[in-house]
Amino acid sequence: MSVVHSPDPIVPYGADQTVFVVTDRGAEPGGASREVECSDLEAVVTDMLAGKFRDPIRIAAFNTLEHWSRDLSADVANEIESRCDMDGVPVPEHVRDFVERASARYGGLRRR
Repeated sequence: MSVVHSPDPIVPYGADQTVFVVTDRGAEPGGASREVECSDLEAVVTDMLAGKFRDPIRIAAFNTLEHWSRDLSADVANEIESRCDMDGVPVPEHVRDFVERASARYGGLRRR
């Protein structure tokens, strides 16, 4: 599977900022994935709930100055599930697979 990278990163070299990257599966089977950078975690959750990603695979966070990266897929899935619970609505179909995959992969998430 090939990955398409964003040409212009949001965070310039040396900036002390965390960047959130959503890896979204390509439209065609076996097609290229795309990586979309977001400036904050709230934007990731909001965009996912709004259906801006076709088939999200993973959410990662990077901080270039502090030299760390983390897979936040389970955290984002948990946040999506929590918001849906608070609103009394089911997890939207377009993110249900992501939430279920994160639950199975990392455990600890509630099942609907």
